[in-house]
Order: sequence, then structure tokens, then C-alpha cells
Amino acid sequence: MPQVNMTVNGKPASGDVEGRTLLVEFLRETLDLTGTHVGCDTSQCGACVVHVDGKAVKACTMFAAEADGAEVLTIEGVAAPDGTLDPVQEAFHQHHGLQCGFCTPGMVMSAKALLAENPTPTEAEVRDYLEGNICRCTGYHNIVKAIMAASGQDVSKIAAE
Repeated sequence: MPQVNMTVNGKPASGDVEGRTLLVEFLRETLDLTGTHVGCDTSQCGACVVHVDGKAVKACTMFAAEADGAEVLTIEGVAAPDGTLDPVQEAFHQHHGLQCGFCTPGMVMSAKALLAENPTPTEAEVRDYLEGNICRCTGYHNIVKAIMAASGQDVSKIAAE
């Protein structure tokens, strides 16, 4: 079996993988980083979003071997080493964007990617960007509110759905 080497959450990581091993499987099963969730196995739900070389990707659509040599950021690497939450995580907490929590890691990772591309998105832009992420608790209103709050915008005028 070939070996893959990558940097995950700022630390070197490696492991033997079969050619068909998905990045999400490598992260969860080899590296024991279980915050990246498997929700649908069809690339529709977004629960497995991670950042590879700074870009948001669904880890269920990428083979681990494709990430060889890459910088990978998972939800476990978002908070500061001392446990201080990232501003997006803090906004999800403050604005109850968590619901059951299953979609939250993917939502946070997608939100971070959106805010890196567009620091002050409109409500419509946030909703459009999250089209590939599914929340089965129908918590989109608070998720959108949290993302806009993380961008520093006033969220008091966001109308309820």
C-alpha cells in the first residue's frame, strides 16, 4: 500500500492507504479525527467539509492520495491550541447555530472558507454559499445569523424564516 504524507492541523501526518481510501476515511479512521462527519456518502450534505491547501473540499469526494503533500485543516484544528474558539465557532455558539451539531463541523468549515473569500457577505450570499451543506434540523436561520455575526455585521435585522 502506498503511503501518504500531509500536514493536518499544523502537524505532520502519514499513513498507508489503499488507492480507494477517501480523505474522510483517512482522517477519521487512520488519524482518529472524527469531527469530520460522514453524513450521506453522496457528496450532498457537506458534513465532511475540510480545507485542503486553503480551499474548502468535501472530504468524501477526494482520495487520501490526492491530499499527499497537502496542508489539511479539519474542525479539530480550528480552535486555538489553548481551546479559545475561532470567531466562527464563537458566533455559532452565541447565535445557536448548532442545533443537533451533526452538520456543524462542515458548516463551520464552509463558513470559514466563505469569509476568507468574502469577508462581509450578504444574507443571500451566505445562503447561496451554504447550498452544498444540509442541516436536517432546519437551523439555517441561526447558521446564517452566526456566519454574518462572525463577519462583524449587525444581525439584529435578519428576519426569521
